[in-house]
Amino acid sequence: MISVVLATHNEAHNITRCLDSVKDLADEIVIVDGESSDETVKIAKTFKAKVIETTNKANFHINKQMGIDQAQGELILQLDADEVVDAELAAFIKKTHHQLMQKKELADNQPVAWWIKRKNLFLGKFLTKGGQYPDPVIRLFVKGQASLPQKDVHEQMKVDGQIGWADGHLVHYANPTFQDYLRKFNTYTSFKAQQLADENLDITFASGFKYLFWLPLKTFFLMYFRHKGFVDGVPGFVFALMSGLHHSVAYLKYWEMEVAK
Repeated sequence: MISVVLATHNEAHNITRCLDSVKDLADEIVIVDGESSDETVKIAKTFKAKVIETTNKANFHINKQMGIDQAQGELILQLDADEVVDAELAAFIKKTHHQLMQKKELADNQPVAWWIKRKNLFLGKFLTKGGQYPDPVIRLFVKGQASLPQKDVHEQMKVDGQIGWADGHLVHYANPTFQDYLRKFNTYTSFKAQQLADENLDITFASGFKYLFWLPLKTFFLMYFRHKGFVDGVPGFVFALMSGLHHSVAYLKYWEMEVAK
């Protein structure tokens, strides 16, 4: 059995495209929905998905892991609702599952999880540089061999065993508009601000310089120059710029939290 797992919150505009790409692949679809107020759950049920309704948590990896724990398949594919499985990746997953079922037990040198390359859409362009391609993520794994640490929104799977590379891509429609990007930017910077609060970061000249100047400049130069983000034109420039500003905005939100105490 192949299980596809998603965690969702108000993804009605994305979820049909995502589930269409796996409807002929998945034997089971598990969706953990965090208090969606749109048609997400209704659409998911048209694909015969098992829907688990819960709260919408700041760290949505908690809900992702909840779905992983509920999945029954021997092979699990964890997706975001704004991702699409291309034909080459779908064929790889089917082949991998078939090979897995032919063996009574896993060999020591056999992969139990696989990196998948992603194509990321930003300002109407799939980015090719700036550290945004191949942007590998661990999303395919043998049940019980991988899990999410649930400590950060950008963490990778923790894998107990060998990791291989999958054929094909996830096509990631993360930011079809700049408005979508800013919405997620706001969510991620608020999450980072709370992490700084949990760490009891001292608000000093040194920490201010680090988060308001040094980290933004370092991030921009690494992405735009070292990783050749300039090849992607204006989208590459804006993505590098906003990635750097992530540090500044998170720090300012943390500063505001401390002042309000």
